[in-house]
Amino acid sequence: MIAFLSSLLERVAESNDHNQQHQKISVFHGLTRPNISIQSYLERIFKYANCSPSCFVVAYVYLDRFTQRQPSLPINTFNVHRLLITSVMVAAKFMDDMCQRP
Repeated sequence: MIAFLSSLLERVAESNDHNQQHQKISVFHGLTRPNISIQSYLERIFKYANCSPSCFVVAYVYLDRFTQRQPSLPINTFNVHRLLITSVMVAAKFMDDMCQRP
């Protein structure tokens, strides 16, 4: 699952790097590319965040929806890591959090 998702995101990010026309810069955009690969980053999140595998599927859905609604902010190598951690965190809150009821 992680290998497939990382492969997909790497292809999308690299493709969007080559097509930089009309791309806006957002708060997710880093000044430099992170040294860690997308696959290693996802593996670390999986290892230390203790979220279920379904969170990664939902996180991908969130990223897909984001790119559809914000076409001028495509996923690239400068923002993919930040978008990933944000989408996984939101997915984990939605999928894995236990609600405390009074």
